[in-house]
Amino acid sequence: MKAAVPHCDSQSVIVRKKIRVLLGMALIWCAVALVGCTAVNAGGDAGESRPVRVLCTTGMIAEAVREIGGLHVNVDQLIPPGMDPHLYRPTARDKWRIHAADVVFYNGLRLEGRLESLLARRARFMPVFAVTEKLQQNNPEKLRRLDEGSTVFDPHVWLDPLLWAECVRYTAECLSKVDPSRSEQFARRAETYVSEIILLDEYARHQLETIPPDRRFLITTHDAFGYFGNRYQLQVSSLQGLSTLEEIDLGTMNELIDQLVREKIPAVFVENSVSPSVLEAVVAGCQARGHNLRIGGELYADCLGPPGSPGETYLGAFRWNVDVIVRALR
Repeated sequence: MKAAVPHCDSQSVIVRKKIRVLLGMALIWCAVALVGCTAVNAGGDAGESRPVRVLCTTGMIAEAVREIGGLHVNVDQLIPPGMDPHLYRPTARDKWRIHAADVVFYNGLRLEGRLESLLARRARFMPVFAVTEKLQQNNPEKLRRLDEGSTVFDPHVWLDPLLWAECVRYTAECLSKVDPSRSEQFARRAETYVSEIILLDEYARHQLETIPPDRRFLITTHDAFGYFGNRYQLQVSSLQGLSTLEEIDLGTMNELIDQLVREKIPAVFVENSVSPSVLEAVVAGCQARGHNLRIGGELYADCLGPPGSPGETYLGAFRWNVDVIVRALR
């Protein structure tokens, strides 16, 4: 007599197939989780680590981190090119992007006003670094104060290349805390980038020295170019203070028009992230008083330009600014 063959109905076969599929999916998810949770690099071999997920607030910082980290960083930029960081409002998606990063770099000194409280809260749970922090702690005398004795500093340090070079070196130090096994590599790459910044400073100094003494006036919408003026001996004036959030009053505008007419200043400069309408009104006011003032060009102040523009990179934006200023004032 033949042994009875166990009966397997189609329903039980389907159930077993579903179980195998679910188990397979669970194994895949576990593998993904293990890869995602792999240490960035805690001193092991390069093959054991993944690129550091870095979130940067501005284009200048994002460029510095890419130059320092190379293939060992994945950089996400929070504030889009062309957008004023003073005015930027964090979104619900931004909070998720901050949470997903291994480390966050921001400028500090109140540049990212509405973001900084959010970043301060996240700093309790993850590495968050202000690239200007070492300057503020160790060399505050190099920073511009809002007023004598004020604790509010000018945040636009990238407009002095030598100060920005210090911020780049500090960024490399901070990145090395996240990925210590690559600290020497980060330091070398930072110095290579710094050497380009120093060459840029030499170019700027030589070009700006050609502006005649009676024309060395840099007039912009808001007070972003103070470090630039100090570095290259230009007298800087503006309609607004350090932040574009500040109101422009009629008295300040009239005082600026008086200065432009009195000094016979030939040009003023608009900024890529600020409406030109206010300075256009200043030009009209000067022309009404017989002074032929003109818009000398657009400068990159608080942010870089979009891809394909002359200000796509920090080095390109700074060189563009120098060339525009020299053409208009020389």
